Amino acid sequence: MMNLNLDKEFLGKRIIVTGASKGLGAEACKALEERGAKIAMLSRSKRKMDKLISKFKNPFNHISIRVDLINDREIKSAIKKAIKFLKNIDIVLHVAGGGFGLNDNLIINSNLKMLFQINLGAAAEINRLIVKNKNKNQFLKLIHVGSIASAEMVGSVGYNTVKSALAAYVRSLGNKLYKNKVIATGILPGGFIAPGNFMERFKKKNRNAYNKFIKTRLPRGVMGNVNEVLALLLFLCSKHSSMMGGCLVPIDAGESRAYQI
Repeated sequence: MMNLNLDKEFLGKRIIVTGASKGLGAEACKALEERGAKIAMLSRSKRKMDKLISKFKNPFNHISIRVDLINDREIKSAIKKAIKFLKNIDIVLHVAGGGFGLNDNLIINSNLKMLFQINLGAAAEINRLIVKNKNKNQFLKLIHVGSIASAEMVGSVGYNTVKSALAAYVRSLGNKLYKNKVIATGILPGGFIAPGNFMERFKKKNRNAYNKFIKTRLPRGVMGNVNEVLALLLFLCSKHSSMMGGCLVPIDAGESRAYQI
């Protein structure tokens, strides 16, 4: 019988996590560190990452690297540092992204380009650099955090657009690189609570609107929490997801119609 216990799955695994200073990214780093992974954490806030690392059991197994994902030169430098520290990379977890409050229906080109770069362009560049340096016999996992906005159009025009592009990228990449032992996957989360994320801020800012969202959008009547999302991410990072190249997995408490055929 197969053992799906993931507690020892990540012992010694070398992992890059973007968006690592808060929210889902920070929680993912905690979960992976608890399971013995070595992590290169990427974010704009080195202070927050260093604070998180200081609480880890073995802080010297990890590195924080400040990077602005808008800048390809900074991305290249950050990945060079990550590879130097970790040597070979087993997993890349792309958590960085967002809509950044850009809600204009007629979004200006410069803002759309910025959203595209942070939500997709940076991940594509990181993947290119990592795959280029990969040992040809090594398996590599590339996991991307998308959104149900890629299918449901629940966000702004800009956010929906770039998350749709990310979904197409993951499906294409997973198909094209499978033969090279690269498994590209993604998740499509709906609303969930994580420390410092949008939904937590929304709850604090407008409790009535938050409660209405749960009542009208979530069939089970309960907001998702970060641990539910982490369980899926850990599975995709594990050896058990080897058949899932190009797959995007909805995790939205029934918020979307992504399950319907």
